[in-house]
Amino acid sequence: MEQVERQYTNGEIIVYWKPSSCIHSTICYTRLLEVFNPRKRPWVNMQGAPTKKIIEVVNRCPTDALTWKWNDESKNAEVGPSETNHIKNRWGAEAKAREGGKPQKIDSEEIKVKIRIIKNGPVLIEGPYTLVTDTGLEISHTKTTALCRCGSSQNMPYCDGSHRKKNPTGQE
Repeated sequence: MEQVERQYTNGEIIVYWKPSSCIHSTICYTRLLEVFNPRKRPWVNMQGAPTKKIIEVVNRCPTDALTWKWNDESKNAEVGPSETNHIKNRWGAEAKAREGGKPQKIDSEEIKVKIRIIKNGPVLIEGPYTLVTDTGLEISHTKTTALCRCGSSQNMPYCDGSHRKKNPTGQE
């Protein structure tokens, strides 16, 4: 499947949207409909709210479907780990590998894997882990992954948002 990525800017930041990573958690539009409105085209209106508020909401996206960076590169160097969906924190190892560099090694004692169950949604696994399929294939992940809980995904074992069609009322 081809990875499509869209970019939106307000002059201060760029917000990246990767539809293939979206699990339709609805966090973006329930918290900031003025910017993220799935009923409008384009669905992202970067003029709809102050930059600080957009960053706050993008950082709440549970996957890397929404990420961001400053247009001013010098500001990107100052971004800390609390800005969870800044491209430096989400794409760091991947970007280095793409550029031919080696990802930084981190002592495994420092790394924590976090598993969250999203009400009426997927299981989110945050942090590095290896998924072993029933055939023994090992798939390594270094970022947040959403695993299907409803059994309707067309991309098993990963969530593709099908739970919304299966249970549109959000009641379990």
